[in-house]
Amino acid sequence: MEKLLCGVDLGGTKLSAGLVTLDGTVIDEICTYDHTQKDSDGIVMDIVTLVDSLLKKNALTENNLLGIGVGFAGHVRYKDGTTITSSNLVAGFKNYPFKANIQKHFDTVKVFVDNDANAQTYAEYKYGAGKGYDDMIFVTISTGIGAGIICNGKLLRGITGTAGEVGHTIIRPESDRKCGCGNYGCLMTQACGLFLADIAIDKIRSGIKSKLGVTIENAHEKINGVTVKMGLDDGDELSKAIVFESADSIAIALYNLFQLYNPPIIVLGGGLINWGSIYIDRIREKFHLLAKDMLNDQIKIEFTAIGKSAGIIGAASLPLEG
Repeated sequence: MEKLLCGVDLGGTKLSAGLVTLDGTVIDEICTYDHTQKDSDGIVMDIVTLVDSLLKKNALTENNLLGIGVGFAGHVRYKDGTTITSSNLVAGFKNYPFKANIQKHFDTVKVFVDNDANAQTYAEYKYGAGKGYDDMIFVTISTGIGAGIICNGKLLRGITGTAGEVGHTIIRPESDRKCGCGNYGCLMTQACGLFLADIAIDKIRSGIKSKLGVTIENAHEKINGVTVKMGLDDGDELSKAIVFESADSIAIALYNLFQLYNPPIIVLGGGLINWGSIYIDRIREKFHLLAKDMLNDQIKIEFTAIGKSAGIIGAASLPLEG
């Protein structure tokens, strides 16, 4: 039997694990939402339990695996798998020996840990919209925002392994929205799921009305990526304003990435791309307004070709980077 890959996607709201073939096909996956209030050690045990359950469900052992990859929603020191911090998880994971604490529960299979955006980037390069390109950038827009950079077929990680943290680049220093990292005006605060309610509150204060019954008082209960999509479909002006502000902020970030790396393609993934064509069309329009005549060669801005299992496939692909 050909060996399989196991991918674990640790996010701010969902923890999932899947078995993946070497061609990037997910053959089974399971998930839990019970990790969100646990400490670092508790989340490690959840990961181990999830992987063990997945193997037992498919009558497999760790000997059937080529590797276990874990995508982490935060900063990772790649060389030793220590997590530096995470603004999306209650546990924080400050200077936590994540990889080592997972590895001690597995005897024969090697564990790989990286930032979830890096993991998804490599999967997109190997299996998705970036296939065939030696250089590309992947940006994930979901609960948080991250990015990964492929240069000459390899992930660019930088001195500690945190290259590509575009979510923490500051695009609006005058903003009063404080990011989980402690700074004001990070891209995260202008465009990710965690801050949609804050964007909504600012729009309501400016006089924009909503069909959704959203007020300043209830915005944090009512506004998320799904309800904004529902509002878009219903012609809600508040939802449209939220999407446009988010798209404009993403476009600024993509323009900055374009100036720094000049890639032939930038791929967008994450839950908020479910907003659809109105979102990506606005991103492209704003990007081209900023780039003007500097686009001598056309750069592609595309949606992910991997889909909803990108986190699992990305994590599973980590053992293949070598």
